[in-house]
Amino acid sequence: MKLIKYFVEFILTILFFSVFKIIGVKKSSNISCYIFKKAGPFIRSYKKIKNNLTIVFPKINQSEIKKISDSMWCNYGRVFAEYMHLKFFRENNNQNIKIINTGKINELKKSSKPILFFSGHFANFELLAMYLDKNEFNISTLYRPLNNFFINPVMEYLRKRHICKNQIPKSIPGVKKYKYGTRELISKIKKNQNIAVMIDQKVTQGIKVKLFKKDALTMNLPAQIALKYNYILQPLSIKRVNDINFEIFFHETIEVNKNDDEYLITKKINERLEIMIRKNPGQWIWTHDRWRI
Repeated sequence: MKLIKYFVEFILTILFFSVFKIIGVKKSSNISCYIFKKAGPFIRSYKKIKNNLTIVFPKINQSEIKKISDSMWCNYGRVFAEYMHLKFFRENNNQNIKIINTGKINELKKSSKPILFFSGHFANFELLAMYLDKNEFNISTLYRPLNNFFINPVMEYLRKRHICKNQIPKSIPGVKKYKYGTRELISKIKKNQNIAVMIDQKVTQGIKVKLFKKDALTMNLPAQIALKYNYILQPLSIKRVNDINFEIFFHETIEVNKNDDEYLITKKINERLEIMIRKNPGQWIWTHDRWRI
């Protein structure tokens, strides 16, 4: 049954991608926003979204839940359509992507230490790695392969062609193709290459750290890399400001003190993530079981 479901999803994805490629970036982004706003609530549980929002915003009302939910589905749709126009964003990012604090970029480029960039799934999060790669940060990105093994090769192709050539899949237990992801990551780290990773998803192997005052299994890999390999921990985020226009924020670097351990560093990372989510809740993904342990 799952095989049939995955294949149907693949066919629909290819059909939509073909149409979006023809009609252009702005029209496809707007149309996909509308489709996802209408169809999204039938795909994922409204109860799950409501529960997650209540954890972050305890006093939220039904009207605010609907507003954030609609914004989230719209952004979902836009990101989906924009995969067919990654080439456009790479070639025209100076027109569509504004950097808020360029001074921080110059500071990072002058650093002799390697950098671990981290963020969450905000707006079109794929553009973060694209920007870093285009601006010669020599990055490798760590990503989680999709469950749908029909669609995943398509997404891997698009990412490697238009976002960043160095794509490292997270190791998945029992999946032979991705069993060497950790080994590849360590190889890049030992060469002092910069790393980019999303840290907001639920993980099966991590540590319990508070996220909005509630325990959440959290990736401790950034903390491990910072402690063992002396990496800079650099948070950044992206915001959709007008349909297909974006702002990228380079936040203050996380300080790693000599007495810090994995837990304390991961706690600092989650605190930065909380700030990002509060500032831009309508462009984050609320459909995951982020707090399930």
